[in-house]
Amino acid sequence: MNARDIFGGGVAVITGAGAGIGAGLARHAHRLGMSVVLADIDGAAVAALRDEIVADGGAAVDLACDVRDPEAVAALAERTYRDVGPVRLLINNAGVEQFGYLWDTPVANWNRVMDINVSGVFHGVRAFLPRMIAAEAAAWIWNLSSIGGVATVPLQAPYIVSKHAVLALTECLRLEVQLAGHDDHIHVQAVLPGAVKSNIFEAAGGVSADLAGADVDAADSQRDAMLAIKAGAMDPLDAAEVLFEQSAHGGFYLLTQPEQVRSAMTERAESLRTLTPPQLRNKGRFESAEH
Repeated sequence: MNARDIFGGGVAVITGAGAGIGAGLARHAHRLGMSVVLADIDGAAVAALRDEIVADGGAAVDLACDVRDPEAVAALAERTYRDVGPVRLLINNAGVEQFGYLWDTPVANWNRVMDINVSGVFHGVRAFLPRMIAAEAAAWIWNLSSIGGVATVPLQAPYIVSKHAVLALTECLRLEVQLAGHDDHIHVQAVLPGAVKSNIFEAAGGVSADLAGADVDAADSQRDAMLAIKAGAMDPLDAAEVLFEQSAHGGFYLLTQPEQVRSAMTERAESLRTLTPPQLRNKGRFESAEH
């Protein structure tokens, strides 16, 4: 079966749908014939995307939602099931970046990354999965990790930590769904994008010159390096098509650029197998990019 056979006619809920890979996933879900619920803290962005999809003959609802707030995510689930219908696909995508040395990172910036990238996924699972289980119909959960979820990268530690956490959360969730006996209709999948065009680097946090001794130049240099990589990154709509087809074929790890991400996985596995500590490359810069 292909992606249209599986997902067409269903409801997709996408957090962080206002830009980047989230918007690409929403547009492709619409092309497959799904009704889409567009959630983002940027209400204007998802309203514009809703208008675009509706103008193209699709069904879309936009909701401003801060995934850091469990009550807001619970309200998103309540409204979706009440006004749109049972969810066939939940995509926990919302995410932010952070640059700079870990010891220079403002506490507020650390909390922002963890609250959005990790707790946002947890809130999504907690709000939607019990309803999916109760519906007893086939349903999918995609949690957005990253190539950074299988890598070690200097000057992006909060983001990398968060994406390792999302991958572990998703792997554990898969086992728990199996243990509880719901894997006959609940499909949990981990998404690991490589370099996909988005505004995540422009919107990323950095370090403040007000913090004594903070190396602002290092943070800015890493941002510039990631922006340079973005120029050759994958189009979000192309990435979405790849992910939907992989999901339809039943894979657990969904990879936008299989060769690139598999290479990072292999390197990570070999480092763990041989107990090799992380090594700097190219003066500490990382030559891949996240979603």
